[in-house]
Amino acid sequence: MVIEMKRFREFHEARWSEPIIFELGRRGERGILVEQPEDRVAKMAGEPTTHIPAEYLRRKAPALPEIAQPQVLRHFLRLSQETIGADLNIDIGLGTCTMKYNPKIHEKFANSPKITELHPYQDEDTVQGILEIIYHTQEYLKEISGMDYVGLNAGGGSQAIFSNVSIIRAYHESRGEGNQRNEIITTILSHPGNAGAAATLGYKVITLYPDVTGCPDLEALRSCVSEHTAGLLITNPEDTGIYNERIKEYVDIVHDAGGLCVYDQANLNGLFGLTRAKDAGFDMCHFNLHKSFSSPHGCQGPAAGAQCVRADLARFLPVPIVLFDGKRYYLQYDRKDSIGKIRKYQGVPSVVLRAYAYIRSMGADGLKQVAELSILNNNYLLKRLEEVKGLSLPWAEGKRRLEQARLSWKELTHDTGVTTDDIDRRVVDYGFNSYFSSHHPRIIPEPITPEACETFSKQDIDDYADALKTIAQEAYTNPEAVKTAPHNAALKSRISEDMLIKPELFACTWRAFQKYVKEIEI
Repeated sequence: MVIEMKRFREFHEARWSEPIIFELGRRGERGILVEQPEDRVAKMAGEPTTHIPAEYLRRKAPALPEIAQPQVLRHFLRLSQETIGADLNIDIGLGTCTMKYNPKIHEKFANSPKITELHPYQDEDTVQGILEIIYHTQEYLKEISGMDYVGLNAGGGSQAIFSNVSIIRAYHESRGEGNQRNEIITTILSHPGNAGAAATLGYKVITLYPDVTGCPDLEALRSCVSEHTAGLLITNPEDTGIYNERIKEYVDIVHDAGGLCVYDQANLNGLFGLTRAKDAGFDMCHFNLHKSFSSPHGCQGPAAGAQCVRADLARFLPVPIVLFDGKRYYLQYDRKDSIGKIRKYQGVPSVVLRAYAYIRSMGADGLKQVAELSILNNNYLLKRLEEVKGLSLPWAEGKRRLEQARLSWKELTHDTGVTTDDIDRRVVDYGFNSYFSSHHPRIIPEPITPEACETFSKQDIDDYADALKTIAQEAYTNPEAVKTAPHNAALKSRISEDMLIKPELFACTWRAFQKYVKEIEI
């Protein structure tokens, strides 16, 4: 079938149908031959396995690919050609992810042997440089959040949330109310990690839904706080981009009930220099350094979560904490009230380094300009999207959004049968990143959540808006072209949401997937 397309730029992605690496190569093939040790060295070292406890020894060798170097190189280069990344295309559609440009000078810093060859067991006197950077990053984040202490141990935003909930538990236990306060309140449009962390730690999770303003229902909050309330975990703005101007009232209601309040600042990009967590009365907050602070996402990593707390909660922070005694920087482990370690070693130094470089290069005025430009870009995009037939902006009519917005293709779907998932695949034909999964949960029907960060140009935004406008026209005139997309991309199969939300269908490894497919065939 020949599909006629209006093109803003010629695009056709490579499609290799590349097998996974386990299906390449053959038994005995090698990419490198490891030189055998000299007899004298081997005799002195003895049999290596004798130094390893028996319970740690494998019963058989791991099933690793056996393949030569040229084939390895070709394999991964081919896969890279089937990938649309932030440096190749306009990824405005990945709302909630804050996919901004990552300055390459920062990548040079992070890839320096001075950071890549550090070892977590080095003596503190040999790593004063990175400890100094971690310490000063903590100081900057204290100012940005308004909080009193910062920990940088978390390996991502969700782990920072988990650590915050652990501190909530430790705080109430220290007051003799640990068993009594067994409920955590969050909202349906705050990030799922909030509810997930609370549930993992054994709390009953109470979820607030939005009212007609698009903000969490304030009266519902009043009705569910009680002597069982341990805390509130909330994002503001939520993934709708609607700023909750009454956020202080939410905090006061939970405080009056004896709970703690945690500000999930994953959507910080429109707030730099405009408002702070402490100013709204929050007890804790967290940042995703791989989002607002411009470290690459890298397919769910590398990441780092910054955990910020008020002074009286600092004693519970996970260890170690980086401190400075006026002469040297050091890791403090001896903190008797700490919730302990939440991961190995000292967080993710390379991501902290990138965030440090970003903050230093931007400065206070630059960070505020980030927020202002993000808001400007987003509202210009929304103005352009008003031209798109079948696309609407639910809730809070007439109210401005901040750095992103959650729109709906409901009308277009009703008129044409084309869904948001169809459009998600079709945008790839125009050389844009798929936006799938950036707008869950789907309480807004047929959602799309674009986010035009400060690093996108007006031309970028216009190109993206023009593509959506063209695809909407296709839906009304030639819906099959959209429903059968993509046509020019490496992606060949339809995305099934069931595979992402039903645990019984999860397959986290290739062998698990093969086993799952075999069971289906049977």
